[in-house]
Amino acid sequence: MSPSKTPAEILDVDGAEVRISNPDKVVFPEPGLTKLDLVHYYLAVADGALRGAGGRPMVLKRFPKGINAEPFFQKRVPENHPAFIDTATLHYSSGTSAEEAVIRDAAGLAWVVNLGCLDLNPHPVRAEDLDHPDELRVDLDPMPGVDWSQIVDTAYVAREVLADVGLVGWPKTSGSRGLHILVRIAPQWSFRDVRLAAETLAREVENRAPGLATARWWKEERGESVFVDFNQNAKDRTVASAYSIRSLPDARVSTPLSWEEVRTARPEQFTVLTVPARFSESGDPHAGIDDAAGSLDGLLALAAELGPAGKAPRAGDGSGRRMSTMPLIEVARTKTKPEALAALEQWKSGHSDLTSALHPADVLIDGMRGSSSLWYRVRINLQHIPEAQRPAQETLIADYDPWAGKDWPGRP
Repeated sequence: MSPSKTPAEILDVDGAEVRISNPDKVVFPEPGLTKLDLVHYYLAVADGALRGAGGRPMVLKRFPKGINAEPFFQKRVPENHPAFIDTATLHYSSGTSAEEAVIRDAAGLAWVVNLGCLDLNPHPVRAEDLDHPDELRVDLDPMPGVDWSQIVDTAYVAREVLADVGLVGWPKTSGSRGLHILVRIAPQWSFRDVRLAAETLAREVENRAPGLATARWWKEERGESVFVDFNQNAKDRTVASAYSIRSLPDARVSTPLSWEEVRTARPEQFTVLTVPARFSESGDPHAGIDDAAGSLDGLLALAAELGPAGKAPRAGDGSGRRMSTMPLIEVARTKTKPEALAALEQWKSGHSDLTSALHPADVLIDGMRGSSSLWYRVRINLQHIPEAQRPAQETLIADYDPWAGKDWPGRP
């Protein structure tokens, strides 16, 4: 980070004044990118970024302490927001509500970056109709040990399933390890229907490519496969939209692709430094996405044909908790990912005789959603350890409670 704050800079963005505080603050040390550099990046790709996030209520994911610290999620729009920021009030399944920011122009992009946002996290609805999503989101999330070619193969299977039910998929890199496929739909179905359609798509991809892809919700049951994450279509979920900057050291960008590019493209090619020139020279591969809205009738008919998805058994103690079919032990619960990785290494050092038998997908580090930020859970799947050698559940190395001191509607 910069050693001291620099004077604010006032930008004229299409006639709107946007104040950028501490513009020389270094956000990405590796490529040397400042906050003002990130503003200029979003202005350069504004048409594409607004195609993904414009007109939609947005959760503000803010990195006030830089990319190496945990961000916090702000649902409520700041009270002193400028006139060019619209708002929409969302009602959450928890019973709470929040008046969220809605950006509609390049000035709005500059404003959210000034707040410390890197990626844009819009809901799959337009501000004018908050009850009917117009986008189904396919998140191809690789388990540890899965390489890029397996993700790509899964993407083409998903494309085939979508085509068979009359829908068009628009691929983009997630900006991390996976791929997203966006599907525009007519805003005629409820969140419940859209999630069912997404789950049906995931199940059909798994049926057509067993071992390659999985629709299994529980992480320990997936093995080394690509998880088709249908739950990103649940009502309260958001994903990083097109042209979002991700918090990796190289300032990687979630970048729209054509299907012809998917096989040869690699996520690390697309960064804040490379994407503006690509956008200027080649345009946006997703330029036609809004003209391709389709119907969920085909996927919902397939859902009826497949029948209900299998449910995990429940514990017999009356708690109603799910009972895993895998031999799991929990290692730690931590506030940050570095703490989770440190706890994992501590566990490994105490069980060095077992670590060589573990497969990459047996080590489960889950980012769990707290009230306003992520916390982390570390578990080990002992399925590849001989039963007689499996350690029992031990006292957690760290036991962070993300809910300590917090209250929410319905909590006892």
